[in-house]
Order: sequence, then structure tokens, then C-alpha cells
Amino acid sequence: MEVSRAIRSPGGAVEPPIEVFDDGVRDRGVRAIRNIQSGEFIERSHVIVILRAEWSRIETTILADYRFLWDEEDSAIALGFASLFNHSYSPNARYYRVLEKRELHFFALRDIAEGEALTVNYNGDPDDESPLWFAPR
Repeated sequence: MEVSRAIRSPGGAVEPPIEVFDDGVRDRGVRAIRNIQSGEFIERSHVIVILRAEWSRIETTILADYRFLWDEEDSAIALGFASLFNHSYSPNARYYRVLEKRELHFFALRDIAEGEALTVNYNGDPDDESPLWFAPR
């Protein structure tokens, strides 16, 4: 992300170009608060890794709908905006897992207009059309 194009908070931190909104259909979502260019970095989200041995305590709760597959065995719950991106099989954004930092990094796959909802393919790969593990609302 170019620092000259970034929005900075009063404390000097770079603010992501997105906000949470209620779409009136699927509950909440994330939308662009300015135009976002293809390939632009959107957000870094920290995650809480949930070990496979602990997953049985969570899989029957609403949190199971918000999990990200983390590695070969474990799952993760993302903090920040990440858990509020809606799903699409034609997403305008994608994420990469950064295992060593316990972070997800989100980038635009194409230009995204101000006000447009941001979507990712919940299967990870933007081209993966496998069925989801839960029924989207």
C-alpha cells in the first residue's frame, strides 16, 4: 500500500479503506470507503488459532461459521474486519495466511468502487467452487 494514498488516523496509524455496514440482506458486511485499486493491500487481520483438539468446543457455536482454515489441522478466528467479509464465488478480494505472524492479509483482486461490498471466497482460493461447510444466510 502506498503511504501517500493511505488514510491516517490522528495517531498516525494507517486506516484500512473499508468499513462495516448492514446490508439488510445477509446481516453485516464490509464495503469500500474509497476506490481501491486492483492488487492493493486492504487489511491485515490478526487471528486466534484454535487447535484441532479444542475445535469440538467451538464447532457447535456460531463462531464455527466464522472460522478460517489455518493449516493442515487447525482453524482460526480472525479479528478486525476479516470475519465480516461476505462470501462470493466471484470475489473482488482475496486473503493470504501468514502463519508465522498469525495474520490474514487481504488484497483487491480487481478495482473496487467506493461503496462496493468486499467479498472473498470462503474456500480460500478465489477459483474454488467447492460447497461451503455451512449454509450462508
